Amino acid sequence: MTVINRTDINLIIDRYVSINFSVNRKFDQLIRQEIGDVLTTEQHFTLRHINNVKVCTSTELAIVFGVKKSAITPIVNRLVEKGWVERTRDEKDRRVIYLSLTPEGNVIFVDMEKKIQSVIESVISKFDHAEIQNFLDTYAKLDRLIEESKE
Repeated sequence: MTVINRTDINLIIDRYVSINFSVNRKFDQLIRQEIGDVLTTEQHFTLRHINNVKVCTSTELAIVFGVKKSAITPIVNRLVEKGWVERTRDEKDRRVIYLSLTPEGNVIFVDMEKKIQSVIESVISKFDHAEIQNFLDTYAKLDRLIEESKE
C-alpha cells in the first residue's frame, strides 16, 4: 500500500467533500423535480424502509436513519395523515406501535420508485458495466470502513 503524504490527503479530502456535496445536491434536485409535489425525500426514504421491512417502529426508523425519534415523528405523522402509513398497536404491549404501508401508500411508493429509478437510470446508463460495478464496490467499501470506524 502506498503511503500518502498530508498534502495529498488534504487534497483528496477536499475533492471528495466537494464532489460528494455536488452529486448529492444535484441528485436531490433531480429527484425532488420528480417527486417533490407528492412527498419529500425524507418521506420517500421512510416509505422505502417500511416497504423493505414490511413492518417497523418509529424507534427502528430513527436508528436506521441515525436521527432522534423526535425527528421521525413528524415525518410519520404526515404519512399517516396522507393515508400512506398506518399505525397498529402491539396486542401484548400497547406501548409498541408498528408502522406499515397502506394499500394507497404502496401504490404511491411504487410510482415514486419508478420515477426515481428513471432519473438514476438516465445518469448511470452513461457508464459501462465495469465502471458501475467498480463504483458500487468502492462505495460499499467506503460505507463499511466508515461503519467500522464508528465502532
